[in-house]
Amino acid sequence: MAFGDIRRLWTIQRVMVRYGLDEFLFAHPLARPLRWLMLVWPDRWLNRDTRALPRAERIHHALEDLGPIFVKFGQTLSTRRDLLPDDIADALSKLQDQVLPFDSAIAREEIERGLGTSIEEAFAHFEDQPLASASIAQVHAATLHDGSSVVVKVLRPNMREVIKRDLGLMYRIAHLAERYWSEGPRLRPVEVVAEYEKTTLDELDLVREAANGAQLRRNFQDSTQLYVPEMYFDYCRENVLVIERIDGVQISNIAELQRRGVNFEALAEHGVDVFFRQVFRDNFFHADMHPGNVFVDTAVPSDPRYIAVDFGIVGSLTLEDRRYLAENLVAFFHRDYDRVAELHVQSGWVPEHTRIEDFASAIRTVCEPIFEKPLAEISFGLVLLRLFQTARRFEMQVQPQLILLQKTLLHIEGLGRQLYPELDLWKTAKPYLERWLSEQVGPRAIAKRLRAELPRYGEVLPELPGLLHSVLKDVQADRRRAAEQVLAIEKLQNTIRSGQRSQRFALVGVGAVVASVLLAGNGDGVALPIATWLLGGFGALCLVRAVFDRQ
Repeated sequence: MAFGDIRRLWTIQRVMVRYGLDEFLFAHPLARPLRWLMLVWPDRWLNRDTRALPRAERIHHALEDLGPIFVKFGQTLSTRRDLLPDDIADALSKLQDQVLPFDSAIAREEIERGLGTSIEEAFAHFEDQPLASASIAQVHAATLHDGSSVVVKVLRPNMREVIKRDLGLMYRIAHLAERYWSEGPRLRPVEVVAEYEKTTLDELDLVREAANGAQLRRNFQDSTQLYVPEMYFDYCRENVLVIERIDGVQISNIAELQRRGVNFEALAEHGVDVFFRQVFRDNFFHADMHPGNVFVDTAVPSDPRYIAVDFGIVGSLTLEDRRYLAENLVAFFHRDYDRVAELHVQSGWVPEHTRIEDFASAIRTVCEPIFEKPLAEISFGLVLLRLFQTARRFEMQVQPQLILLQKTLLHIEGLGRQLYPELDLWKTAKPYLERWLSEQVGPRAIAKRLRAELPRYGEVLPELPGLLHSVLKDVQADRRRAAEQVLAIEKLQNTIRSGQRSQRFALVGVGAVVASVLLAGNGDGVALPIATWLLGGFGALCLVRAVFDRQ
């Protein structure tokens, strides 16, 4: 392990001790024998004030001090209030958009460096006080010279170096886990870290984020369920993003949404529908849907609309993965556990030697108790635990390409639980998935593909007669060549057969002549000369036949 990794581990340990999080680490039975080390650790006694803070605040501050990788981990955890105590969930939710901001003077410098011009020349008005601040960037309100109200997002300085430092440490740990941990090959930690590295580093290019936002905006251009703000590409650079300022209520502000009379059932159902449309219709989904990035347009409270921001992380799947995923979910909704097990084997998610009956029985045991129950009555903590146990038992490998989707599902399900716990997830999702599958494999799918290929067919059609003539000519030439080859093979076979007959006649002829010579040398009667002449004549005839066969 490199010196830099050791130094980073030391920093992480010091932060944990500073905020009293060592009590969680050493509460594990395996770590208790080392608990005495904390009694002599200097930071334990030098940071009594921070260690005295409530546990939720200590966890929040520790993740904030450790940097963007840890902040993102806290953001993901904050969406799962069903798995966390309320105080910790409330504290972690601040990591979504209330991370300690960096100095506005530095923000101005970064924006001017990116745009290549002064703040005054770029904007008619710019607010130094940030609207929000997250792990990688912070946002400021501004007004363009044409009067457009916008938000300016600017990256924190030196983010790439900070993130790469922690990613390097994650790679070291992943390689060790894959090599020495029995579960390493199944969990594929190195591939998981590689997938995480790709998505995290993509966040550091705000031009890419603007392009992602523009694509999502086109996909939902006429939607009444999701609004995506406009991107101002003339003001977008690798470290600066300028986007339309939206007017909405943050989705975590349940009290304000209630005050405005929002229909939470419709909002929750819209969320499920928007998610499945992104994944299966567009194959382009927002993969960072924590509450800090989701707002609600309450202009029509009975039919509210989502507003999405922050498009740094998006996901897509191969057609094969989408089809397997959809078929799995539909089979699951129909409680066809044998089909679910078969699909897992066919897709390679579990080994080929897996017994379908045993795997189906295990899935049934986990999933049957939660069917037809609203979110409020489902303990997803217990469900996830049992699913992990099942995965381990049947050697189910982690699929790195699905990690973003799984993370997004956790966000969506967490939001749904907060908004409308009575949501019937199965009833909402099942019709959409069945319709998508029918569009992929039924007559509608064939018609859709034909429509998509029509322009290409139109280009090829005028050339078709010439191509057909050329093909037929080639076929005729091939047939002629084939016939010639057959004749040549037959001639060769005849030659071989003639040669073999010639050899046989020659051997017999030589044998007969030799025999007649031997008889002639030893004969003294009348009978033997007759036999000698007969053998000699027969041999001569055989030799003549052998000569003619060779010709």
